Amino acid sequence: MATPGPVTPEAPFEPSQPPVIDGFSPSVYRTSESFKEKFLRKTRENPMVPIGCLGTAAALTYGLYCFHRGQSQRSQLMMRTRIAAQGFTVVAILMGVAASTLKSRP
Repeated sequence: MATPGPVTPEAPFEPSQPPVIDGFSPSVYRTSESFKEKFLRKTRENPMVPIGCLGTAAALTYGLYCFHRGQSQRSQLMMRTRIAAQGFTVVAILMGVAASTLKSRP
């Protein structure tokens, strides 16, 4: 029976660093970008999503304000408006994904 050879210790696993794989880059972008830079880039790529988010937040806020004041008809209208704004936002996201997919094809 053969005896196993000496075991060479490997470098310890470092969980804060991504694994190194030859020919693979974990990020599409060469430089890391801050939250502000990423937000501005995503807003330029698809400006309708932030507009839809702001519309949703505005309708929700005003609807809750009307509910608090006892204006139930206006509150109901604002909640329906919020649903429409959410739908607009979802459609804007899907259109942005479709546009980026079509743009990335050769």
